[in-house]
Amino acid sequence: MPEASPNRRAPPGLEALVACLGFFTRLPTPAGAAAMDWSAHAWAAPLAGVVVGAVGAAALLVAAALGLPPLVGAALGVAALVLATGGLHEDGLADLADGFGGGASRERKLEIMRDSRIGAFGALALGLSLILRVAALAALLAHGVGFAAAALLFCGAASRAGVLLPLHWLAPARPSGLGADAARLPAAALAGALGVALAASVALGLAALGVPRALFALALALAAAAGICALARRQIGGQTGDVAGAAQQAAEVAALCGLLIGLGNA
Repeated sequence: MPEASPNRRAPPGLEALVACLGFFTRLPTPAGAAAMDWSAHAWAAPLAGVVVGAVGAAALLVAAALGLPPLVGAALGVAALVLATGGLHEDGLADLADGFGGGASRERKLEIMRDSRIGAFGALALGLSLILRVAALAALLAHGVGFAAAALLFCGAASRAGVLLPLHWLAPARPSGLGADAARLPAAALAGALGVALAASVALGLAALGVPRALFALALALAAAAGICALARRQIGGQTGDVAGAAQQAAEVAALCGLLIGLGNA
């Protein structure tokens, strides 16, 4: 009887999720996990976003169990999201803001975006993103910790779909880096990710958020990511990993705010 192979590969769906978690987060993944293959694995990016959102949701639940005020709970929830990703997307937003705000030419903008130091534009963009996310999440907590936890799962999925828009719509702006590695994301890969994000929106809408509200917030998230794409096309004529990170941040802020529109007071 032949022995089972010790290096048996995981099912394709699980392999894609593990690859996305390994790329987008600092969460531990199995040793020997497959490297990120954008064409094959990108559809699972929203699922990885749900996992990241679950980390933030867990922080909200702990804060609520300890009786902490909503603002403190929201700050802890956002901090958990940042820790789970290692600040990957926040770093992209800061670099993009510094490059687009401080560079006079395309080449200078790309040079600044490669600089690891943060400047005034990057600090302002990062600060505004954190303030908006914490404030929106605190407002969602006023409608119950379960509602806010579901919102983080939803925003994780919606914003990771937003990451992929620049990778599909724009050519790489430089010959190396994340944008160049992803090349031009195939339409089928983007469609798969959007389908997963849509399914997550409907599921979480039915469970807690309301389907129309979730779909509206998803549309806002994708519109915000598309706005970053348009800005990047004008500023540097293409995409980089920083552009993708900024698209995620814009999509997450838009999704959180979208869930609040028309919600009313607790």
